[in-house]
Amino acid sequence: MKLTYIINDNKYESITHVLKEEFSMSSRLILKLKKNKKITLNSKIVSINNPIKIGDILEVFIDFIEDSTNIVPVKMPLNIIYEDDAMLIVNKSAGIPVHPSMLHYKNSLSNGVKYYFDSIGLNKKIRPVNRLDKDTSRNCYFCKK
Repeated sequence: MKLTYIINDNKYESITHVLKEEFSMSSRLILKLKKNKKITLNSKIVSINNPIKIGDILEVFIDFIEDSTNIVPVKMPLNIIYEDDAMLIVNKSAGIPVHPSMLHYKNSLSNGVKYYFDSIGLNKKIRPVNRLDKDTSRNCYFCKK
């Protein structure tokens, strides 16, 4: 998957700032993209601290192989609200955590999503886009690309 952003004003100080603000990327993902040389500015691989100017074209290639072998797939009912090639939106019930933890190693929403991804042959990293507290009931978004 390729993400493209054309710099259209001077509000951003760096590529990192654009990636965090426009694409809500975590620092961890940005560093992984940098390490794998997946960030270009005007078609050239650049540092994440590279200066930017109006008219520059920032492209990010999220196409490296990742897996979620650290998440145990567990069959559970998922209330899928929406799904396409890029995302899965699940209505998260209160009382279930989004991420596995020591206390919730096999009963998190991510465990159910891992099982679902495995069942449809999708070998992608389980990447929740938003983090909700265990007791919060809301739509939870997962990246599929």
